[in-house]
Amino acid sequence: GKAPEVPDAIRKAIEKAKNRMVEVPRVDSTIAHPVVGKFGAARVLLRPASPGTGVIAGGAIRAVLELAGIKDILTKSIRSNNPHNTVKAVFQAIDRMRTPEMVAARRGIDIDRLDYVRKEA
Repeated sequence: GKAPEVPDAIRKAIEKAKNRMVEVPRVDSTIAHPVVGKFGAARVLLRPASPGTGVIAGGAIRAVLELAGIKDILTKSIRSNNPHNTVKAVFQAIDRMRTPEMVAARRGIDIDRLDYVRKEA
């Protein structure tokens, strides 16, 4: 946030962050499917990983995914290494993620009718 005094700027930044919070769809400790997020020149590929893999990501992407509670994921930043654009690309990818339950509910069918196969460890 911007303000003439630092405490006011911090308060405004916290308010803005609270208003922009999003829910991250997860399956166990990873994501349900691979997804690509795009923002500006930045492209970020997020892929599910088996349990115990950890967060394979660098810099700003790692910070966002760890705060989101994702413990096992593989990532690749493509085209741009600008941290601002890569973080925005991660948020765009998170916005595009769907769990099998969400897809079944949106289609109005039972989850057993989906062709999704959850990989067992």
